Amino acid sequence: MKQKKEVNGEAIASSMLELSKLKVPVISIVIGEGSSGGALALGVGNRVLMLENAIYSILSPEGYASILWKDASRTKEAAEKMKLTAKDLYELKMIDQVIKEPKGDEEESFLKVAKSLKKEIKKTMEEMKDRSPESIVEERYQKFRNMGEYKFI
Repeated sequence: MKQKKEVNGEAIASSMLELSKLKVPVISIVIGEGSSGGALALGVGNRVLMLENAIYSILSPEGYASILWKDASRTKEAAEKMKLTAKDLYELKMIDQVIKEPKGDEEESFLKVAKSLKKEIKKTMEEMKDRSPESIVEERYQKFRNMGEYKFI
């Protein structure tokens, strides 16, 4: 089992490195439940968008509760501590924008969300179209380096 974790960690790190070197804009969109080490790579984008009801974390709340308290039934408490909602992550500057999800008919809601995503992708591409490849890479690097809020206890 240890061998597999090392390989997965290596693959995640390698993916993040390669993604960070791309000379074109990278737009990451969290649409559901991003809760694995692989979700880390989504953060290496020039822009990170997230649907309002999605979650984004490197570990599921169940996994967090199991590790921290040895009690998977404390999932709700774990989720609150983890700050994995779109609102929380926006406030922590981990993502750039929250995409609203309308209530109502599933198909109608999907179409509205798709339209909002299309608009934001076009807007981002328009903002970045005249930037040099070097500035795109540098912006991504600086954004990733300055993510989140750190408090030393």
